[in-house]
Amino acid sequence: MMDRRVPIFTTHGCRLNAYETEAMRAMADAAGLGDAVVVNTCAVTAEAVRKAKQDIRRLSRQNPGVPIIVTGCAAQTEPETFAAMEEVTRVVGNAEKMRPETWATLSHNVAPETAEARILVEDIMSVTETAGHLVDGFGTRARAHVQIQNGCDHRCTFCIIPYGRGNSRSVPAGVVVEQIRRLAARGYNEVVLTGVDLTSWGADLPGQPSLGNLVRRILRLVPELPRLRLSSIDSVEVDAELLRAIAEEPRLMPHLHLSLQAGDDLTLKRMKRRHLRADAIRFCAEARAARPDIVFGADLIAGFPTETDAMFTRTLELVEECGLTWLHVFPYSPREGTPAARMPQVPRATIRARAAVLRALGERMAARHLAAQVGRRHRVLVESPRMGRTEQFAEVRFDTDQPVGQIVEATIAAVDGKALVAEG
Repeated sequence: MMDRRVPIFTTHGCRLNAYETEAMRAMADAAGLGDAVVVNTCAVTAEAVRKAKQDIRRLSRQNPGVPIIVTGCAAQTEPETFAAMEEVTRVVGNAEKMRPETWATLSHNVAPETAEARILVEDIMSVTETAGHLVDGFGTRARAHVQIQNGCDHRCTFCIIPYGRGNSRSVPAGVVVEQIRRLAARGYNEVVLTGVDLTSWGADLPGQPSLGNLVRRILRLVPELPRLRLSSIDSVEVDAELLRAIAEEPRLMPHLHLSLQAGDDLTLKRMKRRHLRADAIRFCAEARAARPDIVFGADLIAGFPTETDAMFTRTLELVEECGLTWLHVFPYSPREGTPAARMPQVPRATIRARAAVLRALGERMAARHLAAQVGRRHRVLVESPRMGRTEQFAEVRFDTDQPVGQIVEATIAAVDGKALVAEG
């Protein structure tokens, strides 16, 4: 048995999960939850679910006799799978995990007698609000994440996430601004806005304000915040006000991570995406014209069902045409219950090979960007004594200790692998 009396939390998946882990940690502490391991899972791919199970078994071996609570998207989409694991004590849904009363219940009875009581998972589609939990710290002094939106109203044919997160719902602007004020007051110099479908923020609020309106409001009402960053966005939903903010607001970071997924129009239609190839190229051109120093990342799927070599080539070409720098490459993985899982599948070996080609291209694009920074001056947010990130999110290494959480100016002397090196 462990001799510590506070729960261990581990997070899989996205930045939103990381945010929610911190909210859970605060609620568990307030409820007095003692020895426990809490695993916040991801369901975006079958591999993510497999890794969650693997992590649960590892944590059980390392913490014998300690209750294990499994939550997150995979727990929501397949609770019986995790409840059947002998290592798992409780399975908690995505809505339930964000409620203080859940953690109060767990603190009093973490290991119920009946199998049915082990599962605390409701119908996520019935959830209509996203709680705006005020989180004062994230364990470092560098960067905080603020959840402004949850869920998704779209039904891409490959995606299981709406069934784990529910329909789209927004945190009111006033709550978001208050969270960011609190974080800035505690010394955070950068805040990242997170959500499942970030650009849908506001559609369910009175007056249907846009993400661009929210960004402008944050920067106006929290002038003490030096840097505001957006997590993944859907480029086709970017509003005119957000484009103006990109052009006019130096405190909005010149780094956008785009949910593109593919560069072939037929593939995009079969994915049930809301944009075509030309839309992605047009948006990148408009954003770059508005902010010449902007850098793009992108999510791309290799080997989507029915994808031919020619279709895949168009995705490779899109990387060049959009000037993408930071690629997140996902080998397609069928998720049971999604339309894409019933489509003609690409052989696994082909999927792996295409993913490798796409990742190699991403490495070349990142190397090109890094090489262009040599000799330039950058404002770097220090994440650890000898590492920080530029406004475009490139890693910078220092040869002397820097003040963690502060923004320092540095001239780039060289490139070392995947990182920039500051002058000594």
